[in-house]
Amino acid sequence: MPTDWIMGLIGGLLIGTGGAVFLLGNGRIMGASGLIGGLVDGTGRGNAGERIAFLAGTALLPLLLVLTLGPVDNHLTGNLVLLVAGGLLVGIGTRIANGCTSGHGVCGISRLSLRGIVATCFYILAGGLTITLFRHVLGVV
Repeated sequence: MPTDWIMGLIGGLLIGTGGAVFLLGNGRIMGASGLIGGLVDGTGRGNAGERIAFLAGTALLPLLLVLTLGPVDNHLTGNLVLLVAGGLLVGIGTRIANGCTSGHGVCGISRLSLRGIVATCFYILAGGLTITLFRHVLGVV
């Protein structure tokens, strides 16, 4: 099996396990945009410590892996403007959709949530259309 598939499988298992542990431990859905959004808009003050700890773990673990295993080719563009614009658009989209791929896709689908299934279908469709437009039509990426 190619390394990309193995790494994708391991990453998916880790995200799924993290979502299950978060749900079982807190009784709430693990959605990164909801965790960040609650810190930004102030609605998550009551549990800010656990939100910060979770988000710090999602940022620090990849850093730790790079330091121990070495750098990974992520196939991203080197264009900083595209990366920042993409990040901002994803953040805006997750707030409009009331959730992100970890909340809707991983946790929503696993709970057979119709809202999560529909949102995930639209995420995948929008991602496919975006890469088709930018890579194959505009030749940007």
